[in-house]
Amino acid sequence: MEVVSFSHMSFLNSLFRAKEKSVLGVDIGSSSLKVVQLRKEHGKAVLETYGELALGPYGGSEVGQATNLSAEQITETLKDLLREAKVTTKSCGVSIPFARSLLTLVTLPYRADPVEQKTVIELEARKYIPVPISEVQLDWFIVPKADPAQATEGEAHAISDAHETIETLLVAVHNDELALLNGVIANAGLAASFYEIEIFSTIRAVVEEQVRPVMVLDVGAASTKTYVIEHGIVALSHAISVGSQDITRAISVSTNVSIASAEALKKKEGLGGTVGALEGPELVFSRIFAEARRVLMQYETTQKKSVTSIILTGGGGVTKELGTYAKTIFPIDVRVADPFAKTEAPAFMRPILEEIGPEFAVAVGLALRKLEEI
Repeated sequence: MEVVSFSHMSFLNSLFRAKEKSVLGVDIGSSSLKVVQLRKEHGKAVLETYGELALGPYGGSEVGQATNLSAEQITETLKDLLREAKVTTKSCGVSIPFARSLLTLVTLPYRADPVEQKTVIELEARKYIPVPISEVQLDWFIVPKADPAQATEGEAHAISDAHETIETLLVAVHNDELALLNGVIANAGLAASFYEIEIFSTIRAVVEEQVRPVMVLDVGAASTKTYVIEHGIVALSHAISVGSQDITRAISVSTNVSIASAEALKKKEGLGGTVGALEGPELVFSRIFAEARRVLMQYETTQKKSVTSIILTGGGGVTKELGTYAKTIFPIDVRVADPFAKTEAPAFMRPILEEIGPEFAVAVGLALRKLEEI
């Protein structure tokens, strides 16, 4: 069994004496499980340990490939990871995969009475949810109105047209998905106080801009998710059916090596060295970025607003030289996510934390939210 683990950080458990309760963020992805354990000290989030285990070997496939494991297999993997990373707490928050949830931004009638507004939202939500409302957990967020005094001419016109409506982000998760996750967590010996769709955890960990639109490009194993974040809320979401496992396969075909060898080569060289000279991997990234750029331009055209920057995250976001390559594609600022920057850790660990950071954005975001409960 091949294990991808970063349990060497667990020495921090003894280096720093925990004065308060530790918390855990558990990210259940399609190709791996990730955990991040934090504690609060003097008002700051202190990193205690973190770890990752590839799911592929548990399902008979290779590291880095998306899987469809049973709840029992995921539970066993999580138990192994908790042991490998030397996790010491049971208190956690857990991610819900974007693919297992519904996020949609809709325009609804405005009602001054909060109770009446709630009724309108719940009634209208039935039109957008493809299953009976009793089968899902429903939540929503009302997008704050832009300040007309600070709006451009086009934005001000849109504001005046929308004074009788509100933009509402509807969020729904099927009860069966929550039951599956709850069973995995309980059987692994953990206690979750909340479940959160992964994009909200990512926003908390990597998005600093609070008002102006920002695009998050989350390169996962099986797919790439693009989000436009405005006022801390998902204003647009779009899935691209290409991910980091397609990069690995392109390397495998181009170099005539196994998937496992191609994954190792991708991790080692990224878009530099031998891989950088191959046409296949670049074509895959070009497809991802071309679609992301189309989504960006569509948003800017319809909303009459400019996206200020792009943040690369997810497992594919750790690909070396990807940020440099992305800057040649997009006309705006591009940066690679560094979620561990929001945690306290020894200086000598910073290089490795920056390198692996994009993979751990969700787990860090979950742990940060969990710390707020203390």
